[in-house]
Amino acid sequence: MDNAFSKAIKTLEFEKVLEDLKELASASITTEYIDKIEISTDFDEVEKRLKETAEALKLINFKGEPRLFGIVDIKNIIRRVEIGGALTAKALLEVSDFLRVSRGLKTYIKKDSINREEIEINYMDKLIENLFTNKSLEDEINSKIISENEIADDASRELSRIRRSISSKKDSIKNKLNSILNTHSDFLQESIVTMREGRYVVPVKIENKARVRGLVHDVSGSGQTAYIEPMAVVEANNELRELYSKENAEIDKILKELSEGVAESAEEIISNQEILIEVDFIFAKANLAIKYHATMPRLNRYKKINLVKAYHPFLDRETAVPIDINLGYDFSSLIITGPNTGGKTVSIKTVGLLTLMAQFGLLIPAEESSEIAVFEKIFADIGDEQSIEQSLSTFSSHMVNIVYILKNVNKNSLVLFDELGAGTDPTEGAALARAIMDFMLQREIRCISTTHYNQLKIYALTTQGVANASMEFDVDTLSPTYRLLIGVPGKSNAFEISRRLGLPNEIIEESKKLLSSSSIEFEDVLQSIDKDRTKIREYREELEKEKRDLEIKNKKLESRIKNLENQKEKILEKSRDEARRLLLNARENVDIILSEIGEARDNISSENSKKIQDAQDLLRESLKKSSKDSDLEIKKSHNPIKNIKIGDRVRTSLGNEATVLELPDNKGNVLVQSGIMKMKMPKDSLTKVDTQESTTKNNTRKILKNKTTNVKSEIDIRGKNFEDAKDIIDKYLDDAYLSGLKSVRIIHGKGTGVLRQKLRDYMRSVNIVKSFKDAEYNQGGDGVSVVTLK
Repeated sequence: MDNAFSKAIKTLEFEKVLEDLKELASASITTEYIDKIEISTDFDEVEKRLKETAEALKLINFKGEPRLFGIVDIKNIIRRVEIGGALTAKALLEVSDFLRVSRGLKTYIKKDSINREEIEINYMDKLIENLFTNKSLEDEINSKIISENEIADDASRELSRIRRSISSKKDSIKNKLNSILNTHSDFLQESIVTMREGRYVVPVKIENKARVRGLVHDVSGSGQTAYIEPMAVVEANNELRELYSKENAEIDKILKELSEGVAESAEEIISNQEILIEVDFIFAKANLAIKYHATMPRLNRYKKINLVKAYHPFLDRETAVPIDINLGYDFSSLIITGPNTGGKTVSIKTVGLLTLMAQFGLLIPAEESSEIAVFEKIFADIGDEQSIEQSLSTFSSHMVNIVYILKNVNKNSLVLFDELGAGTDPTEGAALARAIMDFMLQREIRCISTTHYNQLKIYALTTQGVANASMEFDVDTLSPTYRLLIGVPGKSNAFEISRRLGLPNEIIEESKKLLSSSSIEFEDVLQSIDKDRTKIREYREELEKEKRDLEIKNKKLESRIKNLENQKEKILEKSRDEARRLLLNARENVDIILSEIGEARDNISSENSKKIQDAQDLLRESLKKSSKDSDLEIKKSHNPIKNIKIGDRVRTSLGNEATVLELPDNKGNVLVQSGIMKMKMPKDSLTKVDTQESTTKNNTRKILKNKTTNVKSEIDIRGKNFEDAKDIIDKYLDDAYLSGLKSVRIIHGKGTGVLRQKLRDYMRSVNIVKSFKDAEYNQGGDGVSVVTLK
């Protein structure tokens, strides 16, 4: 890394930012990777880094954080299987976790799980897309290995068989030993079975060890107990040891087979490591943005900086005052003045640190409208540089840094000076500071300097390309506001502060006499500017408040207008649908009426026939006009007619049936007739109607028409038995319901009341019957049932 960046990183405390970033990484291998990342000076690379961080931040906001577990240094594991070695259970589980996190990331970012209209993903999508996954290998490892110390019984058939044999053999040995415990309890220290050197033994009192035939494997520390393997179980213990050996051999075989599976995908797995580290690094950057309340700045190639409401990341956001600062637009150098502890140093540190953050690929704690450039070098001479080891004064230490900067600076550098020229004679210091600022100005180097010198304030006022800025100070409270004001030189305030602290007026006035007239005039000008600036700020704040209020009101109005437009469209659509329905019903009714008039015209006088003809013509004209005036939308049919012939029955997109009169013209329009109406309709809006279906509908309509005309409002079933009356009532109620009658009378007579009761019991099960009751006394009483239909 360039030494200029190294010094700036230390001076501007960028290392603290990196420590915060490392804490947010999921894997230790990622923290090592962060130490290797350098601050970039390539515009395209910086832009890429910022965009991928912004994408990760969007993903976290929309989908939550991905599960970034299992990211480890897999290289040594893969190297072992590539040379034919077998992996331990722990290493295989690490491979499984490594594959699982890769698969999880691909699921996390897959297209159908993200609303691409709300969030655009390009960099992260391409990065994660390259991850290798192997779910079958992942599942095989997880199914066979329970933990780093335990292999599943069903990892293989042979292992399952061996473990069943081990269990059986253990039971056999324990049973024999329990029998010995029961028969030799007097010789034993305790009636328990224990193990020594992997073999089952019993604890025998040392004085009785000769009475128990067997092999002594151990003696207690006190010398009172001998742990003896009775001869009755020696052979069984040998067999058990052999089974354990077979178990270990089978486990080694299983691990070897799993390791071979890993070896088959070794190249792909190892390629995942770099991708996973990069993904973890990017999401760590996104989480740092959340911690710092950071946003993505706009980048430019023109060495321009414009920070809007920018915060130093290590200041408390609740109490810190954000700064607005720009450089490289109307001026290339900025001179900041103001009182000590007023925030000058923090301001230039904020500019330098946020620039380093952006060039590293981190979002910055400032408004989204902020703009930042990419610099080749960043130099910072900030703070108390006094060096005891080198016997250098504060001034000398600063000058060593400044000499280094002047030797290495170029046109694409950002330079930050804190208290330029301080620590020596004020006159000489001011002269040196001005000469250094001239050096920067002539080379168009972006430079920000803090100072107390009035000479530099005047220099900024009188030199093109240099601007003043000041840290505001509240004289009433004798405290800084930490607000940076561009274009305004700082006022000394020494006399005013002294007066408010109680220094006698005569001393203050005497002090003023000792100042040169030009200095007094300059302070008066600054005081006037300060007053004007205060008024302007108050006006601006008031205007901004009004602007915000107006924007809120405009948003509310826009929302209401949008809602009204939506309601309007819904109402219009509903009205159109209702109009279509009414028009189609009217056409059908007119069709029937005109047909009936035509049939009846033959039986009336010629004079009345002429009047009827005139009425028919008038009705047809009205119907045609209503069709032209109606706003009916002709839509394309889902299943348009293909082969069309004159005389075909079709259904239009308006829902009515029609007959084809002419074949399609050169525009694809077909002349059809629906009832008395003739109209041209697009061919693709017509659907062929099945002839049988059309005939059935016409017959049904005639039947319904006849039923409506002939059904009476009452029926007499007196003298019928219930079975005969039931069939008659069924047909009658159906006809009445279809004809639209709401209420009918059934005359059944009084008699014994049996027919009445059975009919009423039956009508309770008829779906179209809503209710029934006896007729009024003077209209038949309980000899008549009044039935209300649904």
